[in-house]
Order: sequence, then C-alpha cells, then structure tokens
Amino acid sequence: MTVAVVQFGGSNCDRDAVRALEHVGVDAERVWHEDGLPADAEGVVLPGGFSYGDYLRAGAMAARAPILAEVREAAADGVPVIGVCNGAQVGSESGLTPGAFTTNASARFQCEPVHLRVERADTPWTAAYDEGDVVEVPIAHGEGRFEIGEAAHADLVADDRVLFRYCDADGNVTDAANPNGSTDNVAGVLGERETVAVLMPHPERATLPDLGRSTDGAGILRAFT
Repeated sequence: MTVAVVQFGGSNCDRDAVRALEHVGVDAERVWHEDGLPADAEGVVLPGGFSYGDYLRAGAMAARAPILAEVREAAADGVPVIGVCNGAQVGSESGLTPGAFTTNASARFQCEPVHLRVERADTPWTAAYDEGDVVEVPIAHGEGRFEIGEAAHADLVADDRVLFRYCDADGNVTDAANPNGSTDNVAGVLGERETVAVLMPHPERATLPDLGRSTDGAGILRAFT
C-alpha cells in the first residue's frame, strides 16, 4: 500500500510519520498539499504540526485546502484516512469526524506520555489490540481538548465510534487520567466509516524501538498493511 502523508506549511510530523510507516512495512511518501493526492494513494495520513501557524483555530485553514476535498472523496470510497494531532484538528474541521478540538483545560501546551484504553478492537486501527487493552502513546498539543455537543456525544457513544479514551495505567477512565479536559476522556474517534479516524496522541512517536520508549503506537499504523 502507498500512503500519502499530506504536508502543509507548518506540518512538522510528516517525516516522522513516513519513517514510522516504513518501519511497519508500509510505502509512504510526503505529498505537498498543493500537488493533490497521488492517483495511486491507497491511504492518507494528516500529520501533526501547526498547519498555517494554527491561525484562526487549529486546523481550520488546512481543512479548507483543496486537497481536503480529495481526501474526503477518498475516504468516502473506503480509502483509510487517519488524522494525528494537528491532523485530527484538520479532520474534525473538515467534517471527516464529529466534534472539535480546542484549548486544553490547563491552557498550556502539554508534551508527555499518556495511557489510552482501546474501546474497540474490531476496526483497522485497533485490530492489533484487544478491547480494553491499555497502550502508552505520547501527546504534544495545546489544543487537544475534545469537545462535542451533548446530543452529538450521545450519538457518538450510541454508534460506538469512540476509538480510544484517556485512562490510567490500569485502564481506569478517570478525571485524573484526562490530560486536557476532553469530553468523556475521548482521545480518538471514528468517522462515518471505520476506515476514517482521528486521534490526538502520536502513534508515530511510539513506533520506532530506537527511540527508547513505548512502541505501542505501531499497531495503529499497521492498519495500512
């Protein structure tokens, strides 16, 4: 599979994503947003960073780039698409997934390892895990708090579209384990198709063993294999 890692001005995790994908056996290439999606793209990553300097709202300007229309069309055709951190903000702003990401409850940029509980194991993104597994993946964001209206949140839960929740090392979903104040401790959600997902933590930073940290994120990226 050839995966397009979409690069905007301000992206800074695109090279990391390519390297992590190649580590798990996936062909990946960086694609400048103005060049559009390659015809042979069989997967898409919207990487982390600060697209357009996070002006207006994080991800809001990149979400209106012409390439996002192509990404939405690809997603509708079943092409796997994942947005990570700033890419999650772009994904939500462009309507790929419900809800929005806003300023952390702490009002600070937070960069630290967190624990995530796998809420579903029957999606491409979580097939490497069992439901209830706890994985360690780092966060690095200032606007990672997931917000969603009460009715939309009820629909999200009823439709079983919560992919990951912040938890402690034992899998307990608690306020203390919520690093940014996200509604219902939500860390990652699915789009209308299970092949579309966004999450704030960085799986590409928890994939390479030579980094000397958790490699729990590799299972997420193996969705492209």
